[in-house]
Amino acid sequence: MEKSAYPAFLGLDITPASYDEARIHIIPVEMEKSVSYGSGTAAGPRAILEASLQLEAFDGSAVPGQAGMHTHKPLPCRSAAVEHDLDAIAAEVAGVLNKKGLPVILGGEHTVTLGALRPFAAGNKRVGVVQFDAHADLRESYGGNRFSHACVMRRVHEMGLPFVQIGVRSLCQEEDRFRRGHNIVCLDAEQIYRGGIPAAPLPDDFPEQIYITFDVDCFDAALMPATGTPEPGGLNWYQAMDLLGAVCRGRQLCGFDVVELAPIPALHGPDYTAAKLVYRLIGLAVSAEKQPGKQ
Repeated sequence: MEKSAYPAFLGLDITPASYDEARIHIIPVEMEKSVSYGSGTAAGPRAILEASLQLEAFDGSAVPGQAGMHTHKPLPCRSAAVEHDLDAIAAEVAGVLNKKGLPVILGGEHTVTLGALRPFAAGNKRVGVVQFDAHADLRESYGGNRFSHACVMRRVHEMGLPFVQIGVRSLCQEEDRFRRGHNIVCLDAEQIYRGGIPAAPLPDDFPEQIYITFDVDCFDAALMPATGTPEPGGLNWYQAMDLLGAVCRGRQLCGFDVVELAPIPALHGPDYTAAKLVYRLIGLAVSAEKQPGKQ
């Protein structure tokens, strides 16, 4: 395989499906425009796809990839205006939704979420967003940029989409005031450490259709050092898996992104962890569709 070519997700074990036949659509987005500490998120999508070749197709209970996976060509996000890149992401996701597919976005910096969510915000169904993150990302602007990765959830709030924050352990006073003033539902990392994982982490009236945005810095820095701003005190693997299972229970995962992986050369563990996280989320989406009463 040429270095310039992107492999298909889990492509060594599962034959890729065509665009029209696939249920699961892997969309690599090479966005790196506003990183404020460590860099390298543009290389995240390729690292996840290459690491996925080492995954087991059997996840312990099923083979989620048999639902049909298609890996899209990467979106390079080289426009001088971030709005143009967000439009391109939105168009790619909208096309998948029109085919009744599951959009799986591989970042790239967290700003990619804003493009991915636009078709959901414009749709007829009520969709809630579940954010896994070390940071609140609720600043009005950062460095004069309203589309910084530090402002993503502030823009999501302006879209009118309800959201819940899980794993946060770093935020500024402005963000703290915003969370309190707007009654943002949150389950912060320290709460999880001290009180464990609640059986129902989402409010009872939260939408049945959910979109998960998972910034890999939600993981503890010991597990995930390959990210721009690693924070101590984060989730371990099984805490994250239990939380993902809890938020998806009784709900339909209609799309997700995994963002902010900044690969470290010769350190394969974080890339593999991110790829396994992606496959776990695919499994949760596919298994929910097979539950009685699900369409």
